[in-house]
Amino acid sequence: MDLSLNETQQMYVNTVSRFVKNEILPHALEMDRGHVFPVDMLKKIWEMGIMNISIPESIKGYNVDVVSAALIIRELSYGDSGVATSAMCNDLANVVIAQHGSQAQQEAYLKPFVDAPLVSAFCLTEPAAGSDNLSMTSFIAKRDDGKYVLNGSKCFITNASYASQFTVFCKVGKPSSQLMACAIIPAIPVPLDSASPIKGVREIQLPTGGKIIVGKPEDKLGQCLSNTASVTFEDVILEPGQIIGDRRLGFKYVIDVLDFARPMIAAIGVGVAKRAFDLTLSYAKERKLFGQRLCDIPVARQTLVSMWKKVELSELALLKSALKIMEDAPDKGIYSSLAKNCAAEAALFCCNEGLHLHGGYGFTNEYEISKLVRDVHIIDIYEGTREVQDMIIGRELV
Repeated sequence: MDLSLNETQQMYVNTVSRFVKNEILPHALEMDRGHVFPVDMLKKIWEMGIMNISIPESIKGYNVDVVSAALIIRELSYGDSGVATSAMCNDLANVVIAQHGSQAQQEAYLKPFVDAPLVSAFCLTEPAAGSDNLSMTSFIAKRDDGKYVLNGSKCFITNASYASQFTVFCKVGKPSSQLMACAIIPAIPVPLDSASPIKGVREIQLPTGGKIIVGKPEDKLGQCLSNTASVTFEDVILEPGQIIGDRRLGFKYVIDVLDFARPMIAAIGVGVAKRAFDLTLSYAKERKLFGQRLCDIPVARQTLVSMWKKVELSELALLKSALKIMEDAPDKGIYSSLAKNCAAEAALFCCNEGLHLHGGYGFTNEYEISKLVRDVHIIDIYEGTREVQDMIIGRELV
């Protein structure tokens, strides 16, 4: 296994790192305080060609390998994990089309994201179906004319308020069915370069019939630069061509999506952990205590060592997971879960210990470490909590 970066991968790291330094870090803390959706940042990310990285070369014209994707998201997250989450969610929603959609579906549902700066929403979680996806009750029912009707509600949906397209996982036939499908609902396009701030409910009347109601954006503990809202589908009419792949294999498609997504979430965790470590190391070098630098006090230095070790080990787990996905290895799932857990643990540790070493200053909103502490907790939760990842690892081991 060669962990050295090739020329293209290093180019991505350097390019995104410069963008983060110049465009994200100087503004993220102020934007976070105002809960500003980063429209301009996302538009620039799209213009750089590092958004929609899961769209295949046949549609986009170029390919971004999984390791490069992880590195891009890691660098973006170093600037702000909310920005990275908003950008990455397009791939969360669109990778199922890339993996299982027909060529016609890829042209219809992926090409718009190449042509314009749009965001998409991945609709899986429901109020009573978080980690247990089979408990969802959203469903499609087939009509006599061959079309389908979708009804149901989703919650905690990233990009929902600004989404131009919705990828929806739902039951087939009735809420109690054990079969699951994946449907694509193109809505009215909302280009990022013309999007206005959305603070309330958004109602979308679909020209084909039915409507989508997007709830008021959630007021969250952290990641305030990402948009999160509930989504309700009322009598939405679907053509058969809006169903991706086999309408009975949606659960398998969910697993495929999450195997791809978990290393990307791990990349967010690594980026946050690195940022927390760098902030804390810089502070510890400047802060004087008992006549010496904070970093020269043995107990503080040991904490810095522990932080550094967790960052480096989580990055190794991330790279191995990305390589496993690139190889389509049969054990890619277990390494996706490992990377996600390692990165979440590293991020939580580095943020919490970093705040601790900042002392009382870290508890004020003036210092970025307090923002990271608020942002970090969702990394341990979304795309499967640590307990769910351990269940997956345990199942694969035995």
